[in-house]
Amino acid sequence: MSGILSTGTSALLAFQRALGTVGHNVANAATPGYSRQRVEFAARPGHANGPGYIGQGVDVAKLQRLADGLVFARQVDSSGELGRLSQLSSIAGRIDKLVSDSATGLSAPWSAFFNATKGVSTDATSQVARSQMLAAGEQLAGRWRALDGQMSALEGESNQRIKDKVGDANRLASEIAALNQDIASAGSNVAPDLLDARAMRIDQLASLVGAETVTQDDGSINVFTPGGQPLVLADRAMTLTTVADPNRPDKLQVAVQGSGGAVRLPQSAVSGELGGLLEFRDRVLDPARAELGRMATAFAESFNAAHRAGVDYNGAAGKDFFTIAPPRVDANNGNTGSATINASIGDLATLKGNDLVLRFDGTWKATRADTGEAVPMTGAGTAADPFKVAGVSLVVGGTPAVGDSFSLRPTADAAASLRVAITDPAEIAAASPLQVKGDTSNLGDARASGAKVTDPAAFASFGGATVEFIDATQYTINGAGPYPYTAGQPIGDPAAGWSMNLTGTPAAGDSFSLARTPPRSSDNGNAMALAALDQNGVLDGGTQSLTAGLSQLTARVGSDSRHAKLTLDAQVAINDQVIAERESLSGVNLDEEAADMMRFQQAYQAAAQVITTADNMFQTLLSAVGR
Repeated sequence: MSGILSTGTSALLAFQRALGTVGHNVANAATPGYSRQRVEFAARPGHANGPGYIGQGVDVAKLQRLADGLVFARQVDSSGELGRLSQLSSIAGRIDKLVSDSATGLSAPWSAFFNATKGVSTDATSQVARSQMLAAGEQLAGRWRALDGQMSALEGESNQRIKDKVGDANRLASEIAALNQDIASAGSNVAPDLLDARAMRIDQLASLVGAETVTQDDGSINVFTPGGQPLVLADRAMTLTTVADPNRPDKLQVAVQGSGGAVRLPQSAVSGELGGLLEFRDRVLDPARAELGRMATAFAESFNAAHRAGVDYNGAAGKDFFTIAPPRVDANNGNTGSATINASIGDLATLKGNDLVLRFDGTWKATRADTGEAVPMTGAGTAADPFKVAGVSLVVGGTPAVGDSFSLRPTADAAASLRVAITDPAEIAAASPLQVKGDTSNLGDARASGAKVTDPAAFASFGGATVEFIDATQYTINGAGPYPYTAGQPIGDPAAGWSMNLTGTPAAGDSFSLARTPPRSSDNGNAMALAALDQNGVLDGGTQSLTAGLSQLTARVGSDSRHAKLTLDAQVAINDQVIAERESLSGVNLDEEAADMMRFQQAYQAAAQVITTADNMFQTLLSAVGR
């Protein structure tokens, strides 16, 4: 009877534990990161009794946590990629909306400005048309500044998010290290809920910075970034921090705090939300902002050059219509030499917006800041022969030390600084500077076109000139010369600050008289050139117009945004599959738990009945003996 009682008692305790486990599963059916638990039973060894063995009941062998290490590894990897793409797609979509939306983009004020310029070319004497052109110029410059301001705000927001994510990552790493210590101390008796808590935090950490895990013999898990940088080693957590980029103090980088100081992590070493923020800033925001600045620079410089080529309503040579900041050069904080660098736009056709790093190692060299790719650099760096790199001219002063470096940002401040330089509508240089008349006795078919001012100061004293051709290849100006003439090349007098082009072929003896365009002229020659400037080849070696460049900027930002969105959608589908695979094993199925509860309840009741039967038998035996 004692054997029957012991067997019933063991069953009662075992099924009580099983019912408690089922209840725990049901209670945590909606708990994030919870893995279903299951009691595993093992029969007690029987003992010999006559010709056979009699069973001794049941024991709880262990409490099994239903989880798959391979599925967990895929979930960690998927969480890192999902976090990266979520951040990248979210903010890239915002910058796409900024550039492409008619309410915030450049297309509407761009068209309005050139339409207003065409209005001046239609009636160069109209003060209303001139005022409208100035107002449209202010609106266009303001839109450029607003766009750059929004992009600057996105950069500031990205920096703040990077700080926040670094703080969250450090907190999770510390919690994982503490859980590692508890799990290693518990050994084989570790509670499944501790393992769940650690797994959930590793998954959250992966979503922030990406993660790779290595399980140790004592049950602790080491966590590394995708680039191999340790984040958690057993019960010790590393500390992430942010540091300023040495070439761009306004740009934060992620670093790990070591015994020798902070060590910057390359972008490839970080994934998750932090990696998405870094990728957005380096691959989407910085190129878009640089291209916005390049377009502002190309527009302002080319428009100013065309505006200076004409004369205004007062008969004075045109001056700059817009003001814009020159390329930005910042010295590295670690420089030991006394070198300074002054930068200016050298050639719009070869201008690139990419940030460059200039280093001195005995000679000056230029590389791209983002890729490290070498960039061709010519010249001597003097005022007479400046360095020329990516469309920028550089004049070096002082004495550099070996190892000194400078950050060159050709268009960083351009869009934010763009403003209209003139306030008086009469200062719009709508007229061609010269009135050219061919002699009635000319034998050739040459005609004057494209007259412009080349030096406003010298042109201020210009009183007229006569150009005479000795033959088709030589000419004189006011009797001076002869000067060589090549068809298609301008002729002019640099000392008097003017030049003009000829179409057709001049003959010997042909002459042209040049007179200064008088004040209050209705001439619209320069206004027509200004109105057509948006279609002129200015960028990329003269092959691309300003309008095409703006369209390309919008298309590039849109393409980056769409690509990020499509990649995110694909990763969401992959992540859903991983979650579904995990839930199929680790998730709590309430129907299954209900069935187990009924089964264990019945078994519990049966075990109780065994104990009751044993008790009745014992009482019967006592009664029989007592008689």
